[in-house]
Amino acid sequence: MNNIFMVTGAASGIGQALTQRLLKDGKKVCACDIDFARLESTYAAYSADQLLLQKLDVRQSQNWNSVVEQVLQKWQKIDVLCNVAGVLKENWVMDSSANEVDLHFDINVKGTIFGTQSVLPSMRAQSAGHIINMASLAALSPVPGLSLYSASKFAVRSYSISAGMELAEYGIAVTAICPDAVQTPMLDQQKGKVQAALTFSGSRSLTTDEVVNAIYTALKNKPLEMVLPPMRGLIAKLSNAFPEIAAGQVSRFRKKGMKRQTKVD
Repeated sequence: MNNIFMVTGAASGIGQALTQRLLKDGKKVCACDIDFARLESTYAAYSADQLLLQKLDVRQSQNWNSVVEQVLQKWQKIDVLCNVAGVLKENWVMDSSANEVDLHFDINVKGTIFGTQSVLPSMRAQSAGHIINMASLAALSPVPGLSLYSASKFAVRSYSISAGMELAEYGIAVTAICPDAVQTPMLDQQKGKVQAALTFSGSRSLTTDEVVNAIYTALKNKPLEMVLPPMRGLIAKLSNAFPEIAAGQVSRFRKKGMKRQTKVD
């Protein structure tokens, strides 16, 4: 039974919604974020018996190892790691700086890899475990205007599926969650920016509860990948399979997204 969780990016967005659901359901959670002050204010009402707060910079492998050690000292095992922390900076290819390249790949990709590596020794020792990695619909089809984010999430998805295939023999599951746009602060920052218009081209944005529900389903069924909503995922996969056709539709979908950017709930 999954009782001990680690969640990154727990101070806001999907990570916060997931952590709060887990705590409500009686799970023990190590909630991690680089913004420790916000962690403390968000979870002030919870008991230390159920919750461990840790400042974590996912870009630092030694920081990961230290946090994992703290969790093992407190609860002796880790059943599930949820790599939710991420970053998105919308930009055109010609405007992308070296710092922005590093930011996307250090947080989104290296953070996922370092996290996975840090929990593997304990999960292998117990011959069980589940790693949930937050990818994106942008991991299924390239998104002009979000090239760095899209590239980093392609890497997260590929790594997750490869790791899941490799680790299954040890009783460890890995699932890549690939949601469409979600109502979070990350989505709010993209409003009004033409580079991010394609993010808003769907009929609506997902709620954090919908993503948390998908994670709960993944915990039960242990798939290599979950895409939501399924129809948008199918369209994204077809776009990736036939990029020339997809490229011809970019302008139309960008115009649609620009109209919706200021109307997103």
